[in-house]
Amino acid sequence: DPVRVEALAIRGSGGAATVSFEPPPLLSCAMAKTLAHWLDSSVQPLARGHFEQDIASLRVGGGHECRRRNRASAGPLSEHATGQALDIFAFKLGSGAGASQVVVEKPGGLTQNRFLDAVRQSACGAFMTTLGPGSDAAHANHLHVDIQERRSRASRFCQ
Repeated sequence: DPVRVEALAIRGSGGAATVSFEPPPLLSCAMAKTLAHWLDSSVQPLARGHFEQDIASLRVGGGHECRRRNRASAGPLSEHATGQALDIFAFKLGSGAGASQVVVEKPGGLTQNRFLDAVRQSACGAFMTTLGPGSDAAHANHLHVDIQERRSRASRFCQ
């Protein structure tokens, strides 16, 4: 059964921390587990390395939504239809007056570009499918990640 994910626990610079989701998506338990591991083991260290700040939240869309791939009228179902996919539009870093945001579609400068490139590469190892700006028109403004099983467990689709 899918679960509404308001936040996931990760390790912060001062101990236990959480990453919240705006708005809270509906995801499969397997997707939530994979997402939590990726945020903890990859995205959080990348945020610290690039910005010296922790990830506070993600602006997301496209959790569980019964539809076909790329909203087409025909063809295979999207992984969003099973709650095994998530679209990420922005990463919020830090809190209070020092908070900043990295928008996937329009990164602000070289450091944000490098951060997003590294996040995308790490997603390619954590998820079965990773699509983002430059892959196709349907993913021009966000990073799509999913855990769709493929023919081979070692096979990944990363663009």
